Amino acid sequence: YGPIYGAPELSTDDYPILDPVANTATSFRATVLDPDTPAPGPATAPSPAWGDERIWTSQTNAHNPMLDHKARAWFTARGRGNANPDYCKAGSDHPSAQNYPIETSGRQLGVYDPATQEYTYIDTCFSTHHLHFAEDDNNTLWLSNDRAADFGDAVGWFNVDLWDETGAAVAAQGWTPLILDTNGNGVRDDFVGPDEPIDPNRDKQILADYYAVMYNPADGSIWGSTRDNPVRPDMPGGIVRLDPGANPPETALAEIFYVPLPGYGVRGADIDRNGVVWVSLGSGHLGEFDRRKCEGPLRGPTATGNHCPEGWTFHRFPGPGFAERPEESVESSYYTWVDQRDTSGLGPNTPIATANQFDGVHALVDGEFVTLRVPYPLGFFSKGFEGRIDDPDAGWKGRGLWVPEGDRTPWHMEGGKTNKPLVVHFQLRPDPLAR
Repeated sequence: YGPIYGAPELSTDDYPILDPVANTATSFRATVLDPDTPAPGPATAPSPAWGDERIWTSQTNAHNPMLDHKARAWFTARGRGNANPDYCKAGSDHPSAQNYPIETSGRQLGVYDPATQEYTYIDTCFSTHHLHFAEDDNNTLWLSNDRAADFGDAVGWFNVDLWDETGAAVAAQGWTPLILDTNGNGVRDDFVGPDEPIDPNRDKQILADYYAVMYNPADGSIWGSTRDNPVRPDMPGGIVRLDPGANPPETALAEIFYVPLPGYGVRGADIDRNGVVWVSLGSGHLGEFDRRKCEGPLRGPTATGNHCPEGWTFHRFPGPGFAERPEESVESSYYTWVDQRDTSGLGPNTPIATANQFDGVHALVDGEFVTLRVPYPLGFFSKGFEGRIDDPDAGWKGRGLWVPEGDRTPWHMEGGKTNKPLVVHFQLRPDPLAR
């Protein structure tokens, strides 16, 4: 029954807090390290509601929040300009910089402690976008990058326990490029660059953004969804598996799996507790990928992205198809989240996708979609959501989904500019008469 936090992205540096018990909305002010941190420029075109008025003022550009084991809210948030400090660059003695120096990052980290009501900016060398905690002894926070915005080819992590103990943010962070084991010897070796041909005696770096990032509880690997696909740039998308190894800056190895037709257009994704990845696709499908179904080698010169089409299964979203492509739903789902802990009451490991053309969310239950729709105000558009169990002994009343109206501003919604962003609490009774 604790507070719920939102990330306002480019709109404001006042981060919203919802108290779901008192039904009150407050906020805290996030700060930056550098007062000259860039803010949004003028509007590119007049707004129907605000004209040329500049209503977006954020410097922090917070994209995604996540709670830790101490109920602190972590945000991917900016605190300075794009140029990295020297410890990120060539010549630094930082272990990750020695292996892969980074010159710029577009967004870093911040954390809000409700106990002290203080917000702390944490500088990172790697750029951040989404974030996810591993289930390990260090409470490691893994971060996705935003290569599409030209900020970074590395996947980063932050050792939260080390930072809590020492306050040393530089020592607590690390990062790695994505390296395929193309020589197939099972270890990371010297590698060729992303634009160089495969060398049978070396490994190979790939360039792939981690859009979503997810921890696999089945084996400890770190997965990400990527919009990159140099083989099919017209229909981009795939997923990446990262095995950190014993010393990630030197040992981490990646695998990449491109989406085969009829799927394409990867965006947000999540993983279930069996290690199956679920991803929203622009082709109007919920994609399902199970690495255990792969028949060929997962390493070596042929394991470069198109080597496991048998691992993919496609579930067509509800809705009509296009006139020329009836097999593809017009649904345009942005993100998928897996209800690993049965917070919704639909069962553990239920994949739930944003229903961005249906004013709600789609849950895949026993092979069929169940749509949870927000009937009013019309125009409900969610970019992400979470589930929570407040009281495990209270049945359906002690759990539920929290789904925000999550576009950057409330647009195409009844009420127009008088609206503020909102949050909907879905609770599912086991039967219509349940109390």
